[in-house]
Amino acid sequence: METHMETVYVVKGMTCGHCAGAVTEEISALPGVAKVDVALDTGKVTVTSEAALEETAVREAVDEAGYELVGTA
Repeated sequence: METHMETVYVVKGMTCGHCAGAVTEEISALPGVAKVDVALDTGKVTVTSEAALEETAVREAVDEAGYELVGTA
């Protein structure tokens, strides 16, 4: 059985479905990411991955999408 871990990140600046889509697309491209769920109302992005992700890699993906990673929730 595969184990996955879930990490919740807080992202600033997302206001619409396009924002959520951009962040989802960039984070989904990271190796090992299985699923990305964005909650626009809270700015929380739940990432399900095969192993712990480097926060730097997630930060760069969020920056690439045009938003700011505030930290983990």
